[in-house]
Amino acid sequence: MAPQAKPEASQRRREWDALTPALSEWILDAISFMGFQKTTPVQEAAIPMFMGNKDVVVEAVTGSGKTLAFLIPIVERLLRLDAPIKKHHVGAIIISPTRELATQIHTVLLSLLKFHAPSAALLKPEEDEDTDMNDADSPPKFPPGTLKVLPQLLLGGNVTPAQDLSSFLRNSPNILIGTPGRLLELLSSPHVHCPQSSFDALVLDEADRLLDLGFKDDLQKILSRLPKQRRTGLFSASVSEAVDQLVRVGLRNPVRIAVKVKARGAMGKDGEGNLMDKKTPASLQMSYLITQPSQKLPAVQKLLATLQPTPQKTIIYLATCYSVDYFQHILPSIFSGQIIVPLHGKHPDKVRRRNFARFIDSVSAAILLTTDVAARGLDIPSVDLVLQLDPPSDPKTFIHRCGRAGRAGRRGLAVTLLTPGREEDYIEFLRVRQTPIIPLTHPFISVSISDAEAVSEKIRGVVRSDRIIYDKAQRGFVSWVRAYSKHAASSIFRIADLDWTELGNSWGLLRLPSMPELKKWDGDRSLGVKVDWDTYAYKDKLREQQRLVELNDDSKADYLVKEKERKRRAKDKLSAWSLKKEQQALKETRREKKHAKREHERLEKMTEVERIEDARLKDLIKQVRTEVVAQEAEEEFEGFSD
Repeated sequence: MAPQAKPEASQRRREWDALTPALSEWILDAISFMGFQKTTPVQEAAIPMFMGNKDVVVEAVTGSGKTLAFLIPIVERLLRLDAPIKKHHVGAIIISPTRELATQIHTVLLSLLKFHAPSAALLKPEEDEDTDMNDADSPPKFPPGTLKVLPQLLLGGNVTPAQDLSSFLRNSPNILIGTPGRLLELLSSPHVHCPQSSFDALVLDEADRLLDLGFKDDLQKILSRLPKQRRTGLFSASVSEAVDQLVRVGLRNPVRIAVKVKARGAMGKDGEGNLMDKKTPASLQMSYLITQPSQKLPAVQKLLATLQPTPQKTIIYLATCYSVDYFQHILPSIFSGQIIVPLHGKHPDKVRRRNFARFIDSVSAAILLTTDVAARGLDIPSVDLVLQLDPPSDPKTFIHRCGRAGRAGRRGLAVTLLTPGREEDYIEFLRVRQTPIIPLTHPFISVSISDAEAVSEKIRGVVRSDRIIYDKAQRGFVSWVRAYSKHAASSIFRIADLDWTELGNSWGLLRLPSMPELKKWDGDRSLGVKVDWDTYAYKDKLREQQRLVELNDDSKADYLVKEKERKRRAKDKLSAWSLKKEQQALKETRREKKHAKREHERLEKMTEVERIEDARLKDLIKQVRTEVVAQEAEEEFEGFSD
């Protein structure tokens, strides 16, 4: 691998028109319209390399402008070809780990192409509704052979692979943007071509995340369908060992570009007192707050009320999808004046896109309640505050979560809430990983026991209002405990150290759920909360009617118990029968082997004449048996006819 290029964050940012090779005038106009006056360090280093014939591995902090760093070179090169790319041939592919990030890349590319008249004329009306270049009734005419760029977004969801292929054949795009699975399905079609003469570049955005999510096999299959003589770019905030393996397989002598930011203060120094490289923007303050579980939500409540200016867009990260499903009902009663928008990976694609757009477009103060699905690569405008109620199971995700704030030079604050005790070791754990965090001292947040109790009672009031919320609380809490038990830093986050009563109060539970982790716990699972479970009802009338039937129908309850026992016995019987059959088959196999061995030994002792006589005798016996069977069948048929 070639020597690393490491431009410092403190270097003077150069003008866009100073890049070499020079960018097209329409690109400069588009960038100016977007509000980017100067290049970021990663853009200054990566664009010239990637526009040339260099493979690049780019490691840069979140929010540093990596998307434009690969989109501009791809577009520029495709528009500088000697001739247009042939129909149904692909010129470039961009692979993303998530649908949201792929959609964002596609959106940024469309924003660029609106300033290139020939390309803008190809865009669909709904994609280019803000410009006069795209008129479906009378599209502008351009000379034959005019070079154009047309992207296609491949996400899955409600769109089938057949529909993707149909769009490809109809529109003949030359840039594909999508997730690995759907890209592989399209590339597997014999109608999609990526020949050496046409294909120019492959980009893996958030490359380490692609491998962490288990896309390695799909990536290898995609690479096998692409020409080896190509330009490849790997872009990520952190380059893992897995990415290094992919570098050796798919790249030819790449240039490695690492854009670092120096940490400041005592927390940012290593054991020898030297400043360490940070993996987050300098404009982002990463802090922590030590507080009891039941005081976390009151602390967030005070933080939102105290910060000046008041955060307009806040992201709260939780550990699991079921946690989001529960707390989306709880938080509106605690954070008054805030719009709560849920988003997680189990939402249907349509819901995810709608909720994501709702958060981005909100003109009122809004909170995105989400999981790690919104941790990587997404450029969400104007995020002021990031809160982590649950530290991520994968420590590498920590910086990506925090990096949703403080993007493109904008000031941001990220606060991680930790429980007193062993979880405080997470601070040193992050410092060793070159991600130092400091105590949150401004504003100073203090939560009293009475404040925590008041919030717990408010949560329980919401839970009591509808039994379906109780069901979500139970499911969400169990999923949280399982996620906690699987944390990568298992020596810090230990189930044995959890205070179950405190946790139950922090969630506003009416009682702790039944789960293996509580078998040896001898505390009060009711948490001191009295509930008349017979009258505790669902708001949904059909669901409540079903509950009452199940509650009052004792015979049905007995039947369910007996049915469960019957299924258990049938399963045991089936297992025993299966085992017996296996043993019988094994004995039969051994018997056949012994018989074959004895027969072989018997024939070995015979002379040639004796073997011929023995074979004749066997044929005679076989013939007699066949005649007997035929005669018995004939007699049986005659008896049936009579």
